[in-house]
Amino acid sequence: MIYLFSILNEHKGFGKQILLLAKNELIKTYKGAVIGPFWAVVKPAFTVFVYWFAFSCGIKTLKAVDINLGGPEPFTIDFFTFMLVGIIPWFFIQDSITQGAKTLRTNRQFITKVKFPVSTILTYTSISRLYVHIFLVAIMYIYVAIAVGPSWYNLQFFLYCPLMFIFFLALSWSTAPMSAFSKDFESLIVSIMSGIFWLSGIMYDSYGFEQPVLNFIMLLNPINFFVNGYRNCFLYDRPFFDYGTELAIFAAEFAVVFVLGIFNYNRLRKKLPDVL
Repeated sequence: MIYLFSILNEHKGFGKQILLLAKNELIKTYKGAVIGPFWAVVKPAFTVFVYWFAFSCGIKTLKAVDINLGGPEPFTIDFFTFMLVGIIPWFFIQDSITQGAKTLRTNRQFITKVKFPVSTILTYTSISRLYVHIFLVAIMYIYVAIAVGPSWYNLQFFLYCPLMFIFFLALSWSTAPMSAFSKDFESLIVSIMSGIFWLSGIMYDSYGFEQPVLNFIMLLNPINFFVNGYRNCFLYDRPFFDYGTELAIFAAEFAVVFVLGIFNYNRLRKKLPDVL
């Protein structure tokens, strides 16, 4: 517990600086581009278009997806809407994992030349990605509200989004220092992201396997928790407390990631200036 307080203490008095640096981080990422930060929207929009064209126009059998949530009858959702709601959190998750792992290496000047709390670097870069995510969610919601209709269940977004932000911030407490020590670790993370994408229920219904064992295995993937969570609140009209097993598994994984993040960060942070 004392380690957690040390991380929180590093943030004390840096609130305005963190928000300002998050804004500058977003600008810096797209510096030199004519449309600037709007590239953060163009890239995912192009990816969505490619998948829509491939699966809805090319592979025409995937025009719609049958969803079975354990009710009396499955229901059908058009594939593009199903994919869109699942891939929007993936963009944030992917950047949080890959960019989060290299954050300390790319911002080494704050560690080696300026006396700046290291954990706040991970926080403000995560917030810069959160800005983009919220903007993409707003665009997605306009489409979903027209296609499916608004619902009170949509408010669950304010549960899933902060949880997702904290989970992957805590994950970066482990991956960023480890990547600073070993560039091979950073390369490993980048190389497995494509596999993680297809092992997560972004392009298909992870609840829909015929074998109960596979359905349970999919529940062990925390990315599925957020992808299904977004679909629960935007498409399925399903309350978060309606699936106790999935929630319990995620709570255990969240605790493990959080504790390991605190431990690894505090174990490695003092050695970072020498390594970088």
